This record gives sequence, structure tokens and C-alpha cells, in this order.
Amino acid sequence: MGTTVWIFELFALLFVLLIGFGLAATLLMYVIDRTQTADAVRRNYPVIGRFRRLFTELGEFFRQYFFAMDREEMPFNRAQRDWIYRAAEGTDNTVAFGSTRNISLPGTPIFMNAAFPPLGDQYARTEPMLIGPTAREPYAAPSFFNISGMSYGALSRPAVRALSMGAKKANIWLNTGEGGLAPFHLEGGADIVYQIGTAKYGVRGPDGRLSDEKLREVAAYPQVKMFELKLAQGAKPGKGGILPGAKVDAEIAAIRGIPVGLPSESPNRHEEIDDWGDLLDMIGHIREVTGKPVGIKTVVGRVDPFAEFFDLILHRGPDSAPDFITIDGGEGGTGAAPMPLIDLVGMPIREALPRITDLRDQRGLHKRIRLVASGKLVNPGDVAWAICAGADFVVTARGFMFSLGCIQALKCNRNTCPTGVTTHDPRLQKGLVPRIKADKVAHFAASVIGEVETIAHSVGVAEPRLMRRRHVRIVQNDGRSIPMNEIYPSYSTQAVI
Repeated sequence: MGTTVWIFELFALLFVLLIGFGLAATLLMYVIDRTQTADAVRRNYPVIGRFRRLFTELGEFFRQYFFAMDREEMPFNRAQRDWIYRAAEGTDNTVAFGSTRNISLPGTPIFMNAAFPPLGDQYARTEPMLIGPTAREPYAAPSFFNISGMSYGALSRPAVRALSMGAKKANIWLNTGEGGLAPFHLEGGADIVYQIGTAKYGVRGPDGRLSDEKLREVAAYPQVKMFELKLAQGAKPGKGGILPGAKVDAEIAAIRGIPVGLPSESPNRHEEIDDWGDLLDMIGHIREVTGKPVGIKTVVGRVDPFAEFFDLILHRGPDSAPDFITIDGGEGGTGAAPMPLIDLVGMPIREALPRITDLRDQRGLHKRIRLVASGKLVNPGDVAWAICAGADFVVTARGFMFSLGCIQALKCNRNTCPTGVTTHDPRLQKGLVPRIKADKVAHFAASVIGEVETIAHSVGVAEPRLMRRRHVRIVQNDGRSIPMNEIYPSYSTQAVI
């Protein structure tokens, strides 16, 4: 009995102390809030005003899980994410009862089913497409759907490992992003596209300029199939990145070719490229040094300069052309960028891709220059639209991040990613097991490819690259849909793959 009384007295004492500490903390916060001058709400409403920030942060969580409808969230809604999650699991991805999509929204693509679609024995598998026919080592790319550029450093080590292994399983390419070639990119054995950013990470000399010796070292890896010279990306066109010195450990420094512990700033463009002529010179130089196909990645602002670019190619001769052009839409994503650039700069992929396709095809460069579409194209309908619009290939970064388990927590730039995809916190990285996630990456790629093939069969062609603009209608502001070949009529439906 005495022991029981003693325990109750101890709990009573702890309760009183807890109340006392609570009152003391409240008094301290009251004094701090009343005397600080940075936050007007806390100054006018001490202690209580602190809940405003808490509720603001919790609001993001509650909207995502409880209040937002399936098609409401941005940048990717729940319906898009759930499709990817199911595809990555390799489970049944059919839905029941009816579509939840509002097909009267302007810009919605509606594919035109054929009266007599091909039967099963009339289907054809998408053949590999040759890129860089004039390079010493052309690349026969096996898949029209691939992984877009994401740097090691922006992504965690286990995330890169999972993407590498998953890309190999799915027989698709993996773009390194501008952060250089890490050992983890090579682990899985996938085909690699090496991206060269404005800081030339991984292929730079001591002066920060492009090093032919480093280019040859990278090109010597048989897995490295192509080089992509990045001029701009959709989330931050015209802006280079800044890598804080705290992130430049010995490993990152060795991969990128920069000093340990010092911040590294990427210029907003390649300093040695002042015009289209310089760009073609650089492309030709990299192709000569490496022997591999070389392309560019950019964002369309004005269309007219690209007409000048293609005209210059014709003037110099088709051999001077880039082997591919990756068009990133202004809706593209990144780990961190200023909001005005993310929101307001760069032509959307839905407008940019058809326009650049037309410029290329009008000059007879379809076979010479392959077009790669990028920018928020994560579901089969997005990919099928891009192919109809003229893309030879489609790449996505965030789609594959979802396949790794990303939950769109919007914390990519805070090192607190709860799924281990974009964090370097070892505790959080433990949640991402590369061997398991690699299967999800492969399942997602296979699901997209399979369902794009299903759309192609529905519109009456044997395989996706036979789709044309006449096979899809685009909903207009008045709710009616118009065939895309009437909106962009200059596209030649006779273009030969």
C-alpha cells in the first residue's frame, strides 16, 4: 500500500512540475514575442500567434491527405501519383465505374479511336531508334520512354542506385544530370546519357573549362552512350545553380572535379558559347573527342531563334547538327529554384514541342535530329500526346521519383525528404532499399510503355511512333475539341521515322 501511495505522489509531483514548466515556458514566450520586432502577428498576439505558423505548415499535410480532391493538387495530383504508385507495384492498374477526369478543360488531349483497330497479331513492338548516325559510335536507343537528368547530390545514393538497376531491368537509358558521373550511376549496368551543365562538372579542367582528357575518360565507359549539353532546364531557364560548400565533401568534389569544402557556382550559360555557331562548334568538338552522339537540352522562349538555328545547320550541312534536342517545358521541376522562374519563365511543353518539331521537319532534318520531350510527362496519356506532337523520345524525372516512393512532400531542398529520395541524412536514406525500388522503377517504365502501346492500338496504328497529330484532339476554351493537326497544320504526316 505504501508503494502505491509513493507512486501516486511521484506522479502528482511530476504533474505539478510539468504544469510549472509549461507556465514558465508560456511566460518566456510571451516576453519574447512582445519584445521581438520581426513578426507583427506574434508581437500583437503573443504565444497564440505562434500557432499561425504551425497551422500553415500542417495545412499542406491536411490538404494532401484529407481535403484536396483527386484531380486538384499541384504540381501532380493524387490521381496521377496513385497511377504511378500502382504501376510501380506491378499490380492491376484498372479503374471502375467511370473517369474522374474533367475532359472539358481546355488543353485536354482526347485520342481518336479507330473504327477497326489492329488485332493482336497485327501489333508491332517499337523498334530501337538510331541516334547520331554520323558519330563513330551511334546509339540504337531501345525505348521511347527514359529517365531524365537528376544529379547525384540532388538525389541520394540509394536513389541513384535504384534508378541505375531499374533502368537496366527496363532496358531504358538513365541521364546523369549535370552533377557528373557517380559510381552509383554505373552500378546497375544501364545505358547512360552524360549531361554536361554550364559548370562542366566531371569533365572540367583546373580552370573550369571543358577538358578533352576528362571527356575521353567518361566516353571510355561503354555504358555511356551519349552526351547532352545542357543550355537550360524548364524550372530555371537562364539561371545556374549554387552548390553550397557544406555539401562539397570529398566524394562530391572528386565526382564533380571541384575543391573540397568550397561553394561552386554554375554560370547561367556556357561562357564559351555566345551564339548558334559557337554551339554547333562545341557539339562537333565533343562528338569528335568522344565518338558518341551529342545533343542539347534547352527551353523554348521565342521560336524565331530556333528557325535561325536550323537554317544555320542547313548552311553548314546536316553533319554539323546536334544528334538530338531535348525540349524541356517551362513546367519542368528541380530541387530548388526561384519561384518566378518555376512559375513564369519558359514556354510550356504543350506549345513548344509542336513548334520545334515543325521547324525541324520543314527543313528535312527529321532523320538527322531526334527530338526528346521533357516536362511533367509522367502518365501514358502525356507520353502518347508527346509522340503524336512529334517527339521521338519522352523522358521524365519526377515520374521516376514517384516510382521510388516520393510522396510530393515538397522538401527536396531541405535535406528532410521523408522517403530518402533527395536527402543525404543516413537515417532517412535507410527507408529507400535500392534492390526493392529498382523493381518499382522497372515496373513503372514497363507500365507506361505498355499503356502507350494500348493507346496506339486504340487509335488504329501498330505501335506508338506511328501516331500522328491527326490521332488526337485538343479541347478548346469553349469545350469543343479540335484535331491537333488543325491547330498545328504545318506538320507533315508523311514524315518517315
